[in-house]
Amino acid sequence: MPMNASPAILPFADPGAGYRALQPEIDAAVARALASGWYILGREGEAFEAEFAAWLGDQPGAPAMHAVGCANGTDAIMLILRGMGIGEGSTVVTVSHTAVATVAAIEMVGATPLLLDIDPDTYTMDPDELASVLADPPPGLPPIRAVIPVHIYGQAVDLGPIKAACDEAGVFLIEDCAQCHGAMLGGAKLGTIGHAAAFSLYPTKNLGALGDGGILATPDPELAARIGAIRQYGWKRRYISDLQGVNSRLDEVQAAILRVKLQHLDRQNDRRRQIAAAYDAALAGTALTPPVRREGAHHVFHLYVLRHPKRDEFMFALKARGIGTGIHYPMPVHSQPAYAGRVPLGPANCAETARAAEEVFSLPMYPELTDEQVARVCEALSGL
Repeated sequence: MPMNASPAILPFADPGAGYRALQPEIDAAVARALASGWYILGREGEAFEAEFAAWLGDQPGAPAMHAVGCANGTDAIMLILRGMGIGEGSTVVTVSHTAVATVAAIEMVGATPLLLDIDPDTYTMDPDELASVLADPPPGLPPIRAVIPVHIYGQAVDLGPIKAACDEAGVFLIEDCAQCHGAMLGGAKLGTIGHAAAFSLYPTKNLGALGDGGILATPDPELAARIGAIRQYGWKRRYISDLQGVNSRLDEVQAAILRVKLQHLDRQNDRRRQIAAAYDAALAGTALTPPVRREGAHHVFHLYVLRHPKRDEFMFALKARGIGTGIHYPMPVHSQPAYAGRVPLGPANCAETARAAEEVFSLPMYPELTDEQVARVCEALSGL
């Protein structure tokens, strides 16, 4: 390499590495699915749903879970809301510091999103603001029917007070688990604490397909059965729509791939925590501080998120050292052109959300990072 050449950039994300690490197993699973001759809602999908539900509910005292595969994580939220009968004439509370998918799903069913602020340390829903809006809803909105806290970056929401507030108000608690596959709070896996939970299976997630996909889970077998019908035109009998439904199905090839990847998920989450610990150590003595871990929670580091008022300077310095970074999310939902000025906000007016959007950035974080690559990131961090 010429003396003045820039170092090759270590990518912030590399979903192809996840395939290469498990290629023989994945290729065999794909071949099995293709050879079956059945490509939609067949044995692979049924097996993945059963295996995911069993894995999700495998902690002592956990409820028996029921899982329903679907086309993507956005649809998973939408299907839960439809299954609960939530739509036009309802308000659903969530946060603005999230992927737009959370809010898009609420509007897909015709409900009104109400966006709350976050705790600045964990970037998750502020329980105090939620309690305030449940006790005294903003005027002019339809009745609040559900709350969707987002377990962001692999970090658990403070679900204790949030669940208590939802129970007192008589509203549904729906966990957005798109970034927290395998994370825990108080010994319970996230996704088993609320009335239902939605998981994205996008390729970069901790449990990701090699295409699009989603899955939802609930301890309520009747809700699961109703959603299972809704995802395919409302059919309980083939070609007969007993319910108003949609087309949102997880295909057999992706289900077969996900069955393989589920077997490795816990090990891969352990590797993410190892990488996070190395980054923590490298940050000692720098102007950056490691991400906060919620006490009593089990973080799975979908993302390793830092923040600083001079974010761009740090990102530029890391790029110069060959380290890719990302921003999740550069613009809060309520500030985006499609939503600005028309989506109601809670009393805090999303002030902490706006500050976070100007300061957060993420380091490379995926379990296939080699020790040498992790050392490379750590060396770049220690030089900041």
